[in-house]
Amino acid sequence: MDFYSYLLLDIALRRLKCVRNVDAPQDIKPMCRLRWNKNVLEKNDLQADENREHFQEHGILAINLMSSPGAGKTSLLEKTAELLTDLRLGVIEGDLETSRDAERIRAKGVPAVQITTGSACHLDAFMVHHGLHELPLEELDVVFIENVGNLVCPASYDVGAHLNVVLLSVVEGDDKPEKYPVMFRKAHLMVITKTDMLPYTDFSVERAVKSARKVNPSIDVIKLSVKTGEGLEDWAEYIRFKVGAFRKSLV
Repeated sequence: MDFYSYLLLDIALRRLKCVRNVDAPQDIKPMCRLRWNKNVLEKNDLQADENREHFQEHGILAINLMSSPGAGKTSLLEKTAELLTDLRLGVIEGDLETSRDAERIRAKGVPAVQITTGSACHLDAFMVHHGLHELPLEELDVVFIENVGNLVCPASYDVGAHLNVVLLSVVEGDDKPEKYPVMFRKAHLMVITKTDMLPYTDFSVERAVKSARKVNPSIDVIKLSVKTGEGLEDWAEYIRFKVGAFRKSLV
């Protein structure tokens, strides 16, 4: 039985167990759901560790990109492909439907695998496991995992990356880090995107950084615009620095 069949059976059995006694006190049913959630996350975390080891065996730095829909993840990856010609890149794309993002990345000469999740609002470690085996790992230095656009669910699932990066676009507002603290707490880097829109919004970079560092004091921050090119070299240098540090850690 493969993992997904096991997971569906596990869900069904646990739901039956939780609702079998319809007269059971209401506070028992949430406890059943909590045990089930813990069980699923534990399995996911084990697979995430295997993914990380697999990337490391191939000397690949894995970077998980997360954000709301439309924050500019794919556009940033397109620019990254143009800037980091000294590194061999690969991408795992996550969306509910279509392969449009993967097609955009392949058009830049970068190998990309599309994962369509159907109704799932995030990638998990098992999905990424399947995706990474479709990439030419022996030929890559960095794999970007573009997660499903969402500031909630992706933060709860370790996919086996070494770095977590969250994008916050100017048009979203500067209060998001404190409204969605789990996402920003888990991120190593916050990238403020679409800075070319700053003159047309009330977004404050200072407030956004303050909000992010309130929930995560160690988070790094880069602000950029793929339209004007502002900050793109800072982003490229950040990736190069992290790749260098990662390679040293493998020695």
